[in-house]
Amino acid sequence: MPTVLKDGPYRLYFYSHDLVNEPPHVHIDRDELSAKFWLNPVVLARNLGFGAAELRKIERLVAEHRQELLEAWRDHFRR
Repeated sequence: MPTVLKDGPYRLYFYSHDLVNEPPHVHIDRDELSAKFWLNPVVLARNLGFGAAELRKIERLVAEHRQELLEAWRDHFRR
């Protein structure tokens, strides 16, 4: 699972097998908490434990780096 970005306590990554039947997205972990955001458009797909305020912060982080995350997705799955 390639890490695409680390920002403070957050690790943004995707699984190498994620391409199957799903649009571009990123997983975000902090400690034992996890979320998944679609990238086009940036929308929460799943949340496992983050509070609403922290999810908004993470959504802003994903939106801010959206282009970089999409490029990493395309580069990885282009292989």
